[in-house]
Amino acid sequence: MWGKWIDCRVRPGAQDAFADGQRRWAALVDQPGLVGQVGGWSGTEGRALVLSLWADEEAYGRFMRERHDGIATATGQQGSWTAVQVAAGPVAQPVPGAAGSLPDALKDATLLRAADCRLRPGRTDHFLEVQRRVWSPGMAAAGGMLEGAVTRLAVDRYLVTTLWTSPQAYAAYTADAFPALRARADVRADVESLTGHVLPLEPAWQVLPQRIHAGPRKAVEGSARSVKKVEAAGAVQALLGSADG
Repeated sequence: MWGKWIDCRVRPGAQDAFADGQRRWAALVDQPGLVGQVGGWSGTEGRALVLSLWADEEAYGRFMRERHDGIATATGQQGSWTAVQVAAGPVAQPVPGAAGSLPDALKDATLLRAADCRLRPGRTDHFLEVQRRVWSPGMAAAGGMLEGAVTRLAVDRYLVTTLWTSPQAYAAYTADAFPALRARADVRADVESLTGHVLPLEPAWQVLPQRIHAGPRKAVEGSARSVKKVEAAGAVQALLGSADG
């Protein structure tokens, strides 16, 4: 599997224009090899983050060559951002969860937790072993974690992404399980720096391949998810500075 992480700095006052353009990436829905795409606004004003997952590098490369530029132009987003950083690479290992698969997790999640990790020299093998032995089973046991992935974005950079049923489930994990897991993991031994993000996912930015996409979501469903996001806003803000593996 192949992952892509997109970090957009949006111009002041242009969030609505950016969001409207992001909806137009729904054109991806029939692209062969797409596993799914989700995103949302980070706690920093004017910062949008998008996670895109593909079956493999070949499928991603085909999309970039044949369709990316045309869709990007059609979204009209070019004037809405000041900077975009893109990183992509292979998924080094899965983070198994309650959903049983990443496509199902992408479909059902309402929150994305991302840990952008820069590793110390020579610590990659130990970092991945700790992800497999400590963090993955620990998060799965906490409840509410649907599925995730550890993606290698550079030689010393790994992105750990997990999809959650709700902000409340993630908050319970950080309160109850996270402290002990962090102590066992000895994060500082492997990680030089870590940037964490907690994103309430924007339903309109979700793109799922046709094989699992059941058509446009009913307005009432989208509204219900928006209400839940608003109700949980305080909990999400409190979690923004936390770090996990």
